[in-house]
Amino acid sequence: MQIHVVQPGQSLYGIAQAYRTTAQAIAQANELRNPNQLVVGQALVIPIYGSFYWVQPGDSLYRIAQRFGLEVNTLAQINRLNVNAPLAIGIQLYIPPRPKTEIEALAFLEPRGDEISALLLQQAMDASRNLTYLSLFSLEAKRDGSLRTPPSNGIENIVETTGAAVMLVVTNLEAGQFSGELMRDILQSIAVQELMLENIISYAEQLGGVKAVMFDLEHIPGDQKTAYNQFLQRAVERLHEVNLVVCVALAPKTRADQPGEWFVAHDYKAVGQIVDFVMLMTYEWGYSAGPPLPVSPIKEVERVLNYAVTEMPPNKIIMGQNLYGYDWTLPFVPGGAYARAVSPQAAIQLAVRYNASIQYDTTAQAPFIEYVDDEGKEHIVWFEDARSIQAKFLLLKEFKLRGIGYWKLGLSFPQNWLLLEEYFTIKKV
Repeated sequence: MQIHVVQPGQSLYGIAQAYRTTAQAIAQANELRNPNQLVVGQALVIPIYGSFYWVQPGDSLYRIAQRFGLEVNTLAQINRLNVNAPLAIGIQLYIPPRPKTEIEALAFLEPRGDEISALLLQQAMDASRNLTYLSLFSLEAKRDGSLRTPPSNGIENIVETTGAAVMLVVTNLEAGQFSGELMRDILQSIAVQELMLENIISYAEQLGGVKAVMFDLEHIPGDQKTAYNQFLQRAVERLHEVNLVVCVALAPKTRADQPGEWFVAHDYKAVGQIVDFVMLMTYEWGYSAGPPLPVSPIKEVERVLNYAVTEMPPNKIIMGQNLYGYDWTLPFVPGGAYARAVSPQAAIQLAVRYNASIQYDTTAQAPFIEYVDDEGKEHIVWFEDARSIQAKFLLLKEFKLRGIGYWKLGLSFPQNWLLLEEYFTIKKV
C-alpha cells in the first residue's frame, strides 16, 4: 500500500500511471464518488503490493533502507542497483511490504432505535473481518442491578461469518449521560453488583458469541475510587469463572494525580493489575461542545501512552482511535451550537462542494478543511485521513501495544481499514 497526497493539476489516471496500477482500482479502494473530482491535499491509499519511493536530494541508499527498515543490500538487489553507486535524484525505488505485527482490534457498534439498521449491519460485517471484538454498546447498568440491553439483531451472523467475537460494553449511562450518582449507588451495594454480574452472564449466554466484557464506567466520584477497584476485582473473579475476558475503558490521563471529574477515579496502576486489558480513550481533545481542535492530536496521544506504560505493561493497552471528525461553525462561542460529527469521507465531500483544499497540520498529524458555507458562515473541519491513521499505527508499533479500539462504526473511513490490514495481522479469539 502507498499513501499519495493529491497535488494541484493531478488526475486519477496520472496518479495510477505513476504507481503502475489503474484508476479504477484506486477509485474502488478509496470509495471515490466521482473519480474526476479529486481534492488538492486529499490522501489516497494506492492498493499496490509494497510501495514506491522517489529519491530526494540528499538521499542515500543506506538512509532510505534505514527509513523503511530494510537491509541496504536487500534494497539494492530488489531495485537492481549498485550499492556503492550514487543515486540519481527522482528515480523510483520499489519498497517491499514490511512484516506485519499481530494485534487485537475492536470497534464499537452503537445501534440507534429498536434494531440495528441494515446499513450499520453491513458496515459491521465488513469491519469485523479485521476485528478481534465487535463491541456492542451498551448494556446500561441500573440501580437495582438490572440492565437495559441494546438491539442485537444480526450479530450472530456477523460472528459466524467473520470470526469476530462479541464484546459486551457495560456503561453507567442514564438519560443519555454518564451518571456519577448512579455509580455511587451501585458501588455501595455488593448485592446489586453481584446481581448485575449475573445479569451480564445471563445476557452473554443468551446472545452467544460473547468472549469479553468491557466496563465503560465514567464520571465516577473521586471518593468511590477504592470501591470501583473492588468492584472490578469482584467482576474479574466472577466473569473469569465463565471464561469471559474483562476490559476497562479509561479516560486519557498523563499523570496519576490528574484532577478532573472524568479522571480521578480511574487508577491506571490498580486497574491495570486487576483486569485483562484496558482501552485508553485517546480521543476527544477536539469535541462537539469545545473549541475547534484535532480530535486525537498525536502529541497528546503520545503523552497519554508515555504515562500509561509506566503503570501497566504495553501488552495490556488498547489505544483508542476516532473514526470521525467535527465540523465547527466559526466563530466558536462557548455554550453555543455543537460541532457536527462527520466521517472522513463526508469531510472530503465538503471540500469538493465548497472548492476547499485539504490542509495538514504536521504537529498534530491531522488534516483540516476551511470553507465558507452557502449562508456565508465560516467553518473549520478537523478529521482523520490515511496520513493521520498511519501516524497512529506507527505509534502503536513503537509502544508495542496490545492493539487499537475504534469509536465507532457507522462513519465511512475506507483508508483506515486498508491500512489496518496492511500493517497488522488481527488476532481472532
